[in-house]
Amino acid sequence: MYQDLSITWGDGRGQVLNNGQLITLSLDKTSGSGFQSNNQFLYGSFDMQIKLVPGNSAGTVTAYYLKSEGSTWDEIDMEFLGNSSGEPYVLHTNIFSQGKGNREQQFYLWFDPRADFHTYSVLWNPSHIVISVDGTPIREYKNLEGAGVPYPKTQAMRLYGTLWDAEDWATRGGLVKTDWSKAPFTASFRNFNYSACVWSNGGSSCPSSSSGAGSSWYNEKLSTAGQSRMKWVQQNYMIYNYCNDPKRFPQGLPLECTLSSKSS
Repeated sequence: MYQDLSITWGDGRGQVLNNGQLITLSLDKTSGSGFQSNNQFLYGSFDMQIKLVPGNSAGTVTAYYLKSEGSTWDEIDMEFLGNSSGEPYVLHTNIFSQGKGNREQQFYLWFDPRADFHTYSVLWNPSHIVISVDGTPIREYKNLEGAGVPYPKTQAMRLYGTLWDAEDWATRGGLVKTDWSKAPFTASFRNFNYSACVWSNGGSSCPSSSSGAGSSWYNEKLSTAGQSRMKWVQQNYMIYNYCNDPKRFPQGLPLECTLSSKSS
């Protein structure tokens, strides 16, 4: 991981261990910690195995995301919202394009993410963004730019991992606070694998042809089996979907919601 990722903040609370095979991030009342990728990417497929904060993790947020720089940034976001012992983690996802988000979907997981490492993946290509857990797609954000929906495609993004305190909102809307007597809280990351177009000095490592890098991920679509598994997750484990929250959008649901419902 030394080659691909660097600890960037936390004053020693982030550590690279096991000859570069493991990163641990810790949080105490003074500070959290984080790392970022050494490279920036414009499209790619990214896998990370994560083991979340065990025990009473209420108030903590473990985040794993891609983000560009600037005030009109793009972002593909996974945040794991901690909870009291015995209560489920919430996986909070969001997609930002040109600085605008408000595209939240939240899920419970079908396993205990504190007990062992699990693989969390992002596929980002010109056609769509797919977020997967242990190879099972849970969310797809299609490129509907032709219909007027912004899509992340021009800004290179860096990959980040962070652990931080958000007790004012993370657990039951802030009702459950962080129990600092349990600190330090620690999340672990390993087996970062990616196949991507690296962006450097204003250019991409991928050919400019429509076939991208000649890699399967660049043109990958959701298979029929993948669509079926995603539907199963969304029917059984999705607990919030912005497209099903008309009260939040008095001027009408976002355009991608109505377009996606017509195409599904």
